[in-house]
Amino acid sequence: MSVRRVRSSLLALLALWLGSGCAIAMAPPRQAVSEDARRAIDLLVARWHAVTDLRALADISVDRGGQRQQLNGVLLAKAPGSVRFEALSPFGQPIVIAVVHGGQLTAFSALTNEALVGQATAESAARLLGLPFEPHDLVALVSGYAVPPHDLRLAEIMAPDGLGPSISLVGAVHEQRIWMDFHTGVVRQLQIVGGRAAATVTYQRDDEGQLTGFDVSAAERHLTGTVRYRNVATGVGLAAERFALTLPKDAKTQSIR
Repeated sequence: MSVRRVRSSLLALLALWLGSGCAIAMAPPRQAVSEDARRAIDLLVARWHAVTDLRALADISVDRGGQRQQLNGVLLAKAPGSVRFEALSPFGQPIVIAVVHGGQLTAFSALTNEALVGQATAESAARLLGLPFEPHDLVALVSGYAVPPHDLRLAEIMAPDGLGPSISLVGAVHEQRIWMDFHTGVVRQLQIVGGRAAATVTYQRDDEGQLTGFDVSAAERHLTGTVRYRNVATGVGLAAERFALTLPKDAKTQSIR
């Protein structure tokens, strides 16, 4: 498997097979935040702080330019910044493992003994995933939440549309628009705005409001993807050791620059 195919496997695992080369825009100046926007932000933050961990079986389907890839495996996520996905063979053996943990991002192919390794920063995620996401953003994404930018520059309540009310948040790294219930804080949809990083994540929930997965679309890359969860469990007390990944000594590694 080539480095490109190892990279593609990782992106499919995260249902964000968006390619590399995303440019991060220059941060805008800070502006005052209105009371309504501050209440919405505080609600999002409070819900995020209540997140502990998630474990689920995940069925992933990605279509990029008419080429479809399907993966099935086990997803683990632990706040604030650890995610692990193991794509399984039909016999239940891990064939590709993707881990974000301890500030590191690692993708390993057991089929070819090749790996991509680098720091889990917004910059490396932009190069590898096409989205400028910090580790905590990824945990929030797979868990059905949205995290306001740490370095918030601009917040604006948007007029309701067909999806309902939303808030636009601009940070130092990217701009996001979040459709949410302004009473409960439940997120319906998250949109990364601007350029080649543009993408939309729409959460799927059952009649009781429990997360069942999410859909991803990125028009600039002619990409759509679905992630559907089975046997979802939260607050299970996942140990940090579950996210450790020791590569074989003879693994062929390439750094994410």
